[in-house]
Amino acid sequence: MVIVDGYRSVLDPHDTEKAIKAAKDIFEKQLSGALRLSRLTSPLFVPSGSGINDDLNGVERPVSFSVNALGGRQMEIVQSLAKWKRMALADYQIAPGRGIYTDMNALRPDDTVDAIHSIYVDQWDWEKSIRFEDRNLDYLKKTVTDIFHAVKRTAFLLEELYPQLEDYLPDEITFIHSEDLLKQYPDLEPQEREKEAARRYGAVFIIGIGASLEDGRPHSLRAPDYDDWSTETWPGYHGLNGDIIVWDKVRQDSLELSSMGIRVDRTALLRQLDIRGCQERKDLYWHKRLLAGEYPESVGGGIGQSRLCMFLLHKCHIGEVQASVWSDEDRAEAREKGVYLI
Repeated sequence: MVIVDGYRSVLDPHDTEKAIKAAKDIFEKQLSGALRLSRLTSPLFVPSGSGINDDLNGVERPVSFSVNALGGRQMEIVQSLAKWKRMALADYQIAPGRGIYTDMNALRPDDTVDAIHSIYVDQWDWEKSIRFEDRNLDYLKKTVTDIFHAVKRTAFLLEELYPQLEDYLPDEITFIHSEDLLKQYPDLEPQEREKEAARRYGAVFIIGIGASLEDGRPHSLRAPDYDDWSTETWPGYHGLNGDIIVWDKVRQDSLELSSMGIRVDRTALLRQLDIRGCQERKDLYWHKRLLAGEYPESVGGGIGQSRLCMFLLHKCHIGEVQASVWSDEDRAEAREKGVYLI
């Protein structure tokens, strides 16, 4: 655990709980209004082997269990709802220009546990139906800007309720491609490049995460079957996806709030399955429906609820805004430094 020297929460535990509720309520309304999203109820688990669960980076283990009432059929706790949401767009017949959002609660036991990660993940998962001609960087950037302005409006309204919660976000978000970030900081690892960009601009959207860069490595891994990270957007540059990252003044570090992107179409799915050597996924239920043209074109992503609350409430540890599990040593250190972990 790394707790900033001299850190003291500007809200006591009681006001923190009220502010968490306020932040979530305000942001939900701002997000749904900005992107024209309607709320849906979502599953906590999905059938194993269906291809519906999110594979994240392709190495994380989903939590699984069998259901006696279904003859021992295996189920998996969701890791995110990236694929389920697109299926929901089709099944609910959501028209282009409109979308859905839901409260997603997931377990990721393989995740690192530290000041900004826990095994419990809560986020707003959202997905919006778009036209084929919207599959371009301009549309992606407009969507990112709409989300960022929703965060800005939430920060303003929270500061109205709690004046000690100063909004220090910039007025606009800066866009930079991961390839350009590599050229600016060729000697730094991807996470350190993100840190320098966030420190410089306050809020950045890093475009193109998943495809190999000039140095032969991707900025970060992405599963092959939801974001389109392989389409060439201009010569030498790939990707219709990215991450929203802000500069966290409390921790003096970068903080990722959202991963999002325009989703794969049939061509991009086949290309990315081939790149990652997992063509067998074409036979899974979810993938067969996409290849058959049953899903609309879409853009979507996840926005971390605890991450956003941590940032807006000026907290140094995610355990101050969510209930999860921490080691006895971490809890003892937090108590010693006056940090209240829920």
